[in-house]
Amino acid sequence: MSEIASMLVTHRTASIEEIERAWHGDVESILKWVQSLDAVEECAVLKTCNRVEIYVVAPRGEKVLFDLAKKARVSSRIIDFHDHDESLLHLLRLASGLESMIIGEDQILGQLKQALATTEEAGTSCAAIELCITKAVHAGVRVRRQTGINRGAVSVGSAAVALAENLLGTLRDRHILVVGSGEMGVLVAQALAAKGLTAIYVANRTYDRAVMLAEKIGGLAVNFKDLYRYIALSDVVISCTAAPHPVIRTEGVREAMKERLWPLDRQPRHLILIDIAQPRDIEEGVREIEGVHLFTIDDLRSVNEAAMASRRDEANRARQIIEEELEHFIRLLRRTAADETLALLYTWAESIRGRERDRALARLGRVDERTQAIVDDLTRALTKKLLADVTTAIRTSAERGDLNTAETLIRAITRGESCFQNRE
Repeated sequence: MSEIASMLVTHRTASIEEIERAWHGDVESILKWVQSLDAVEECAVLKTCNRVEIYVVAPRGEKVLFDLAKKARVSSRIIDFHDHDESLLHLLRLASGLESMIIGEDQILGQLKQALATTEEAGTSCAAIELCITKAVHAGVRVRRQTGINRGAVSVGSAAVALAENLLGTLRDRHILVVGSGEMGVLVAQALAAKGLTAIYVANRTYDRAVMLAEKIGGLAVNFKDLYRYIALSDVVISCTAAPHPVIRTEGVREAMKERLWPLDRQPRHLILIDIAQPRDIEEGVREIEGVHLFTIDDLRSVNEAAMASRRDEANRARQIIEEELEHFIRLLRRTAADETLALLYTWAESIRGRERDRALARLGRVDERTQAIVDDLTRALTKKLLADVTTAIRTSAERGDLNTAETLIRAITRGESCFQNRE
């Protein structure tokens, strides 16, 4: 019997560098690779700045994923393998914001929806994956409506701003450059807008997008070719592009730091770089430059700990809701599995019904349309009544978690197999 299994590399087990190294390529290429494996019926991939999660529907799904990790040479030290029930619980916790680096963050809901859309475009998902992600998103929305878990700074973007504020004491009268104007860039810019900054610069490879974001927050759009000039002018740089390679290079920053050395200064003014992109935007070598302080997603854990402390009661309420949703979730999946099993029974029954109907009509000879309709309705009604009790039995067995019994009943009816094991 096929069930859902998952393999997770997240901020809980791995550093951002280890997450980057774990899986190469875009989501579409990973999906195609996983789908090509023997026994995989469906699969989905969730890839964000602090997690890569792979879900499969397959018999012995955990083993399939374990073998996949070995082929990909991903260390088991940083992987969490989940069986069916664990995967369902994790999805509910994930959508509710309890598995996020920043507890309660809302971005994960959109990321899950996008993961589902990507699997559908790639043709790697069917009923089970769609049901699981859709149900998880529903539970996540319910948690946020009924608790205060998402109040306050609840995104990686807002956490990056909070980190900068903690490092400097205040952001008032500071100059800050935001590199990237996608979803994360918008979150960062929105969080900065209320901090009393002297200047917010927005840089993006597509200048028009930088202009749009800058206008929303009262900032200044920066042409990407002038990036290092504005790095030199800034106290803090927060980078969050979707580029597949670094966009802020060590040598460029080194040159920019020369412009931060005023005539009477012995050392350049300090520059804070915060990289919240995945893969990373800023070359690691900038750490070697005097006066430069580089922070990554790994450094946001302290912000999460503070958020968790303030939201502990809300998180407990969220867990209660998740327990309720998990019970409904499991029952729904079992019912869906039963319906798939029943489809085999009804397909078999329909083929017999159609054949016997045609034989009866042939024996009657030439009949009018009304008689044909009566015979057709009669055979349909008889088939439905004959299958009613066994349908109830199969659904009841499945909802109790005993799908094997349901499948045994189907085989006994359609193939004439024994319902009982030979005990002799």
